Amino acid sequence: MSTTATASNLPPRGASFASLTPNNLGTVRKLNSVLFPIKYSEKFYTDILLPEVEDFCKLVYYNDVPVGTVCCRLENKDGQVSLYLMTMGILAPYRSRQLGSASLKLVLDAAAAHPKPKIDRIYLHVQTSNADAKKFYERHGFVEVGVHENYYKKIVPHDAWILERKITSPE
Repeated sequence: MSTTATASNLPPRGASFASLTPNNLGTVRKLNSVLFPIKYSEKFYTDILLPEVEDFCKLVYYNDVPVGTVCCRLENKDGQVSLYLMTMGILAPYRSRQLGSASLKLVLDAAAAHPKPKIDRIYLHVQTSNADAKKFYERHGFVEVGVHENYYKKIVPHDAWILERKITSPE
C-alpha cells in the first residue's frame, strides 16, 4: 500500500479480495447459489478461472469471512474491448459496508490499468425489477443504454436494463 493512499481509495476496514482458484471455487458456487436467482453453468465456473480475467474475478471477504463475489469476462467485438460484469453480489447482512463499492472500484481500476488490449467500457445487465441495483451502478457512473427484452429466460421479469460506463485509462 502506498503512503499516498487516501481513505477514499482504501477498501473498507475488514475487507479483502482473493483471486479465484480451483480451491475456492466451491465457495464461489455456494455464494452464487445464495446471491443470484440463476444457476450458472460449468462453463461459467471454468471461464472465471482463466488467467486473463484474474484481475476481474474476485472473492470478497469481510473479516476473513467470504461474503461476496465479482466475476467478469473480456469481450472483443469489432475491435472494441469490453469488460462484461457477469455477477457481483454481497450477502445481505454485509451490505451497507461499502463492500460492493469497493468490489466495483477494484474492477474499474483493473480495467483502467489493463495494458493490452485497452478496455473501452464495462457493461452489465440488471433485472428491471431491481431498481436498487440500478441506482447503485448509476451512483458509480454507469448509464442506462438500453433494455434487453427477454434477457432472463427462467426468472420474471424477463427484461434487463443494460448499463455501461466508459473506461478511461489513468494518464
